[in-house]
Amino acid sequence: MAGFSLAIVPDGLESNKGNIFMASTSPPCVLTAYYEQFQRDFSLFLKCRSEELVAEGRMVLTFLGRKSQDPSSKECCYIWELLATALNNMVSEGLIEEEKVNCFNIPQYTPSPAEIKSEVIKEGSFTIDHLEVSEVNWNAYQNGFKFNEAVDAFNDGGYNVANCMRAVAEPLLVSQFGEAIIDELFKRYREIVADRMSKEKTKFINVTVSLTKIG
Repeated sequence: MAGFSLAIVPDGLESNKGNIFMASTSPPCVLTAYYEQFQRDFSLFLKCRSEELVAEGRMVLTFLGRKSQDPSSKECCYIWELLATALNNMVSEGLIEEEKVNCFNIPQYTPSPAEIKSEVIKEGSFTIDHLEVSEVNWNAYQNGFKFNEAVDAFNDGGYNVANCMRAVAEPLLVSQFGEAIIDELFKRYREIVADRMSKEKTKFINVTVSLTKIG
């Protein structure tokens, strides 16, 4: 799973202490920095892809995104906030240096349909054929599939989500915190995620856009 991967972590995130992504406690300057980096990177992405396509060639993109206009809304940032909780718990126990968490931020942006549409129009290489939003449960096994007792372990939502996020984030985390803390971090993260999933509905938001090259 991933939102739009940024080329770099945006500048100006020094005030995002205690967070590792956009969050409900992030100051407005952090949200602005992320959005402006998304604008630059997505515009360049569209320009580069347009050079690879013939006239009227088509491209379909799917991002993790959000329906809300709020870039720090739970529907796109909650999954990272819970990982930050696990990291900060380890800071409080002296297992991780606080400064390492304060200067660590995920290079990703989860755009809204309006933000995607705005950048496509502004960049000018494509027209939008179709733009839609869909929802997927954090735990894929809640989507109507049934399993026998032999595979009940796979019905552990916390386990599934933690492993999915580990596949995405582990290289970044290892480069910042070292490999020694990873197993313990994701053990705690699994427990936090499982607790949240038992108390509320948790879903990822996908934004899909179909584009046609102009010319």
